[in-house]
Order: sequence, then structure tokens, then C-alpha cells
Amino acid sequence: MTRDSTDGPRAASPHPGWPDSPSRDALQLIAEGVTQVAGFGVAAISVARDDGKLEVMAVAGSDAARDQLTGTRTPVDRLQRELAKADDWGLLRFVPHERLDPEVGENWGWVPDIEPLDEPDAWHPMDLLIAMLYDDQGVLRGTMSIDLPIDGRRPGEEQRRVLNQYAEQAGRAVVTALEREGLATRVRLAEAARKIVRSASTGAGFSVDRILAESRIALADGFQARGMWIQTFDEDGLGTGAIYASDGTQIELPDELVGIAESAARRAWSLQRVEVVARDLAFGPTITAAQGERVLAFLDAIGIGSILFAPLGAGPECLGNLVLTRLPGAPEWSEVEGAAALDIGHDLGRAILNARAFEREHQLVQELQALDTYKSQLISTVSHELKNPLTAIVGHLEILETAADLDTRTLGSLAAMDRGAQRLARVIDDLLLLSKVGDPNNPVIAAPIDLHRVVDEVVDLTSVAAGAKHLTITVEAPVGPVVALGDAEELTRVCANLVSNAVKYTPEGRSVRITLGHLGHDVVLACTDEGIGVSAVDQKNLFNEFFRSSNPEAVAQPGTGLGLAIVSRIVERHSGRIEVCSELGKGSTFRVFLPAAT
Repeated sequence: MTRDSTDGPRAASPHPGWPDSPSRDALQLIAEGVTQVAGFGVAAISVARDDGKLEVMAVAGSDAARDQLTGTRTPVDRLQRELAKADDWGLLRFVPHERLDPEVGENWGWVPDIEPLDEPDAWHPMDLLIAMLYDDQGVLRGTMSIDLPIDGRRPGEEQRRVLNQYAEQAGRAVVTALEREGLATRVRLAEAARKIVRSASTGAGFSVDRILAESRIALADGFQARGMWIQTFDEDGLGTGAIYASDGTQIELPDELVGIAESAARRAWSLQRVEVVARDLAFGPTITAAQGERVLAFLDAIGIGSILFAPLGAGPECLGNLVLTRLPGAPEWSEVEGAAALDIGHDLGRAILNARAFEREHQLVQELQALDTYKSQLISTVSHELKNPLTAIVGHLEILETAADLDTRTLGSLAAMDRGAQRLARVIDDLLLLSKVGDPNNPVIAAPIDLHRVVDEVVDLTSVAAGAKHLTITVEAPVGPVVALGDAEELTRVCANLVSNAVKYTPEGRSVRITLGHLGHDVVLACTDEGIGVSAVDQKNLFNEFFRSSNPEAVAQPGTGLGLAIVSRIVERHSGRIEVCSELGKGSTFRVFLPAAT
């Protein structure tokens, strides 16, 4: 009797998850052999699925039987109840029609329209002849059912022997086909996971939306899903809270379903499991029966037969959920697919967490850039506003100093005010220069600059201050020009600030050495002194604006705390770098690396 119960949903034909045509052809060939050699008009081969049902995969001998049976599912437990009444014919089990439950028999999907012979061994349309196909571990992997004997009689011993041989072949073929199917499924899902991991790992700058967009196609294809939804939770103000379909469109779900999905995802993540929601399945621990019925009603309304629901997360945090959909009658979700979906939930969760971290960093960088721009604008504005009245003050001081009949006390006060005004002018000039070299809209217009000449000019300008302290300044440089690419005024300021600092912080009678040279594609300018040195703690902040050393000897020297900050900004905007090597009481060496002119 080649029949299967129509109790379950009908799968698409050919089976979408079946690995390839050779596997289908092997089962079909065995079924056809039964009809051509063993003397039966119809044969069907079914495979066991993870949901406890047998799915008909190959039917031979009758177009009507093939159309009606292919893809139908029979509950294994129902079939086994009937086989408890069967005669044991080796691999075959035979249940005469008189032993079958009449109510069950009426539900079989296909019954041949024949009149039994008037013989004791006549074949009845409701007779059941089936081989249960097991693997080497005794696990049921499928069945082969036979119907409609050509001679109209129940098979004799010789016919049973032939049928048992075909049953052995069918068993091996079903095991092989299922193994190939499982391998193909794992390969397909692994490929989907690989695409997701690859997009996440190569997308260091990806936003959450971009990662989801990159993942949708891979997931829908990998799981052979009709559609897909991804929702991220808006817990920290950075999640989208939106739900995206596999075609990239944003969809709207009733608030009740959104709440069910969020609570179910958190429970599923804590349990590390997925949930399948379908009409013929009991609801799992992540949703209640009432919630499940509400979900099913929604699925019915949009024409979806089942969903595979997987949580997305990283560590202890649930970040969203993934919903894969299939149409009514499509294959049910397998354990392999469920496990793969959970693994992908981990991969997507980590990718989403990384993307959110990048978005936070990007937002912070933008805020810092905006703050830096505001600071530069503020410094520039304040400096300009101070410069004009200060110029007037200095001018009037000069006028007062030329006045007649000024006593010594008044002249001393005017001199003190002039010194203060000049110091304030230097601070304003430094602030304006700091704003200029820190402005990203003010690029360097590079030109070849001879640093040898720049160093000579700076040494000449600081010779008076060095002579007052009896310092020796030496210059070590190659014969001829040492040419770097940059802005002449700014590079002169770099050299002047380094040399003047060396002179300022070096005690009387010692020396300052300036060296120039080449290192690879760079020009190296080094300024070494025998001064008070800089502590390791202070070196960390040495190039920050307005930083003054904690060393009392350094604090005793006048300064704005802007000189080295200006040097650092200029060197950075010239695509160079600056290094410092210093020890308290022994001196410091500052090295500046700048691109050499070709």
C-alpha cells in the first residue's frame, strides 16, 4: 500500500533543501526498479525529518500517486501504531486491510481504485506493505512503501526476497541522501555565516544599518527563507529600534507583537536557544500559548507558514532578534538550521556591538572636533579683540615715556607697564599662531626650505641671550643645504622655539648643540641642551596647550606654555613627528622629523 497520511503540511516539490539531483535520482531509480522488476505498480520512498514526520521524496509507477503524495508528511508515531499489527517479512512489514483502523485508513492520501480478486491471497486496496529503513545505529531514516501488485496478489516468498533487496538498497540510498542533504545544509549555512562575519570584520566603519543591510541577502539565501526581519533594541539611545525586512524596507509591526518579540528574544538569549513558531508545533519556553496564538494570527494574515526566531546578542546583553520566514507547505526548520541561526545571532550581535562602539567613537570624535574648532575660533577672536586695545596701550606708553619732567618713580612704573604689555603681546601672538596652525581649513603650502639657513638665522637671533648666560651654541650639519618640504615661516618658528627653550632652561656656562641630518626620506633637526631636564610625568603633557612643568626651576622662568604646543601642531601639519628624550638635571634632546624635499 503506497500511501502516506495527509496529516502534515505539504512540502514544495522538488524539495528545496534537497542537495542535488543525483540524490533525488538515486531514490527515484530505486522506486522505479520496484515497479519494473519486483512486479508492483507503485512504489514510494520517504525520508525521516527532524520534526518526527516522514516526507515522500520519490514516487514511481503512477502520475496520480506522484502528484498526490510527493511532499506529503506522515507522523512516524501514527505509522508505527499501525505497524504494530503487521506481519514481519524481513525488512518488510505487511498489515492486511482487515487489521487497519478504519478511521485512520480513511485519511490516507492515495488509495488505488481497484477491485480485489476473488482469491484468498488477493491484494486489497487498503493493504499496507512498507519497509522501515534504519541506519547502522538503528535510527529510522526513511521508508519504502509498495502498492498495486501487477498480478493482484499479495507477494509470495520470491517476491518478498526481491523486495527486501530493494529495501536494503533504498535504506543505503536514503542514508546517503540525508547525509548529503545535511552536509549541503551545513555548507550553505556556513557560507551565510561566513559572509556575515566577513562583512562585519571588514566593516570597521560600518554603521548598524549597513551591517544589517549586508547581512540580509546572505541570511535569506543561506536559510532559503521566504523573507527575513531583523530588529535591534533601542536600549542606549543608539539602537535603531527599527525592524527591517529582507528586501531592505522598514516594516511596521503592531506594538503588541514588538513587545512579544523583545521579551521572547531576551528569554531566548538567556536560554541560548531559538524558537520555531508554526501551526502544528507546540510553543516553546520563550513565548506563552496566548502570545504564540497572537503571532500565528499575524502570520496567517500575511501569508507566512512558519518562522525561525533567533536572538541577537553579545556576552550577557541581548541586542535584538532575527526572524526567518517560510511559506505554508515549505520544509520545516531543522535542528541544523536552528543551531546555525543561534551562531549567526552571536556573530551579528558582536558586529552590532562593534558598530555601536564605532558610532560612539565617531560621535565623540565629531564632538571633540567641534569643540576644538570652537576653541580655535574663541582663541582667535579673543586674541584679535585683545590685540587692538593692547596696541593702543603700548603706543600711549611710548608717548608718556617721552614726556618731560617725569620723576624716577613714574619712569619705573611706565617701564613695568611696558614689560607687562610686551609680555601680553607675546601671549596674544602665540595664541594667534596656535589658532592658525590648528585650523584644518588653513593647509600648508609646502615648498623646499633649507633648514641649514633657518638654523643659522635662529642661532644669530638668540646669540645675545646665549651670550648673556655664557652659553656655547654649536651647529653640526652636512656641508650644503639640508632641504625639507614645508612653510618657511612655520619651520623657522619650530627651530626658534626649540633653541630659545634650550637657552632659557640651560644654566650659565653650559652648551647647546643643534644637529641637522637625513634619515631615510626625512630631514632630522635635533636640539640638545644641558639644562634642567623634564620629568617622565611632565613629558606626557609637554606638548599640551598652557602646560607648565611642575619643576620649580622651570616655573621660575617666564613663559606662556604655548611654545611646544605650537611646535607640535606645526610638525604634525607638516606630516612629521617630534620626539623628546630628557632626564632631570642632565638636559633634554628634542628631535623633529620632517619630509625631505626630493
